[in-house]
Amino acid sequence: MSGNMNLTLKVWRQKDTKSSGRFETYPAKGVSPDMSFLEMLDVVNEDLIKGGKEPIAFDHDCREGICGMCSMYINGRAHGPNKGVTTCQLHMRSFKDGDTVIIEPWRASAFPVLRDLVVDRRSFDKIQQAGGFVSVNTGSAPDANSIPVPKANADEAFNSAACIGCGACVAACKNSSAMLFLSAKVSQYALLPQGRVEAKQRVVNMLKIHDEAGFGACTNTEACEAECPKGISVSNIARLNREYISSMVSGE
Repeated sequence: MSGNMNLTLKVWRQKDTKSSGRFETYPAKGVSPDMSFLEMLDVVNEDLIKGGKEPIAFDHDCREGICGMCSMYINGRAHGPNKGVTTCQLHMRSFKDGDTVIIEPWRASAFPVLRDLVVDRRSFDKIQQAGGFVSVNTGSAPDANSIPVPKANADEAFNSAACIGCGACVAACKNSSAMLFLSAKVSQYALLPQGRVEAKQRVVNMLKIHDEAGFGACTNTEACEAECPKGISVSNIARLNREYISSMVSGE
């Protein structure tokens, strides 16, 4: 098919967390520019399997930019060269015939490599479980207008809740900080009256787990926002700091 490309892939291969990893080189031939990056990897894996070789392990689920599973470094950038997309939304038209593409897993001690390009992101789950919830009574859903919420707050909470937990913020930060993820999860509740019940405990508990997991401190370079596929704002980190100071002042 005319317009197809031939690429060279340098892919990080690692058997498990305890093993040493290495880059291996593979050809990607006849790649359609309309393929997604993951579809290209599917084709490469089919060729590897046909040749009796171990396919490249990578994470994926929805392939629609929703789940955040398809997390990998592509040529030194989280999710690849395009801004505001996940890896599954990256198309091969972003590359040129003859290009060499370097593919790596996230590099953070809190995200240990499980195999090849797959990392363990359960530390995010632990942060969420520490405070990413609200207390509600059982029973039928309350009337939507029973608790008035200013539209600006509702919109801001919705924007914060758009975080998919992919980990690009951690990968982009030189300290491997998860402050953008954490602050988004705090903000989506802090902006709503339903979230005020656990507000003081939430920020303290989530920060505690963040630090215990091995994530670093915020660098204030805003690399996290620049690489976030959902455009989560660093203004959430300022809100996180205010929530934490308020909690400390109140003595909780």
